[in-house]
Amino acid sequence: MSRDISEHRKNLLEALFMAGRDNSNAAVMFHSAVGELLGVGMTEEKALDLLQRLGPLTAGELAQHTGLAPASVSGLIDRLEGKWLVRRTRDTKDRRRVIVEVNHEALAGGEEVFEPLVTGLSELYAGYSDEQLELILDFLTRATAIQRACTTQLTSPR
Repeated sequence: MSRDISEHRKNLLEALFMAGRDNSNAAVMFHSAVGELLGVGMTEEKALDLLQRLGPLTAGELAQHTGLAPASVSGLIDRLEGKWLVRRTRDTKDRRRVIVEVNHEALAGGEEVFEPLVTGLSELYAGYSDEQLELILDFLTRATAIQRACTTQLTSPR
């Protein structure tokens, strides 16, 4: 950090880094617990989340959204398919493309696991103005892009 920043800003930045680490740890532990309930690893649980939110994706699209190496994504899909949580289907428009889609029947009822988190966050958001929510959204979106880029960097061949 630069020497010419105020002590208050220095303390604020340090607290922000620590709060970010605490938030990251809490998210990892929460999703680890969810994964245990579903009988999957954390990476598998997050891949299922992406497929549920974004709809069917190719392995390449999953790699783009996760930042994981394509070989890692192939193994991830194999594990999820082996547990009947996803299925590979041929794209009806281009039979050479393989699409990965969630087996919704296998995940039925899983939404209730997230209900306390969704309720708690909704209550938290209610305490902020629209302008504050826009700022929080901007921060989260930009921080996520930085983290995704760092993930891609870590998983790319050296």
